[in-house]
Amino acid sequence: MIFETIVITVNSQNQPHIAPFGVRYAQDKVIISPYKPSQTLDNIIVTKTATLNISDDVRVFAGALTDNINADALQPQGLSPQNIPAEAGYSYVKPNNHAGYRLANALSHTELALLEVIHDDLRPHLMMQKVAEFNHKPFAGFNRAQAAVIELCILVSRLHMLPKDKVMAEMQYLQIAIDKTAGERELEAWGWLAEKIDHFYASN
Repeated sequence: MIFETIVITVNSQNQPHIAPFGVRYAQDKVIISPYKPSQTLDNIIVTKTATLNISDDVRVFAGALTDNINADALQPQGLSPQNIPAEAGYSYVKPNNHAGYRLANALSHTELALLEVIHDDLRPHLMMQKVAEFNHKPFAGFNRAQAAVIELCILVSRLHMLPKDKVMAEMQYLQIAIDKTAGERELEAWGWLAEKIDHFYASN
């Protein structure tokens, strides 16, 4: 399974770089696979560290991609960490035990150290060792496939209320997330729901 996270790295001058990343977990390791060229890749190779952040604030994801890290004040990423106001939710604080920074509003963060680089011309795999983990707030979110299953559950509960065309169109759209990010449990749940829909329309 792929989980959507925010990865913060620093360069040799300790300047932070924020990037959304879909990562994989392997027991006490995290696999980050950036496409080349990548500032995240360059920073990890140099400093051998990164911080993995879990956030339910989608503005962090959008802001990192549009250079609007602070969506409220439109603070550019180039500002030093000390100058980004904490109340806006996009400031950084130094981790307790490891080099780098974390999101001030992270639900949790994990400090990582580079363990191994699996080289590839297009997309190297960075095997990162978990150094320390901290939980700050409960996380009640889902990855894309899990969210797609929940959405399909809602549709199934309303089959008697909704036009078939609407249900099938939304299911087709949700299928994209299933195809790209589902694990075994999500695929099994999706199959049960799809079978329920088939039986409903076959009998009506």
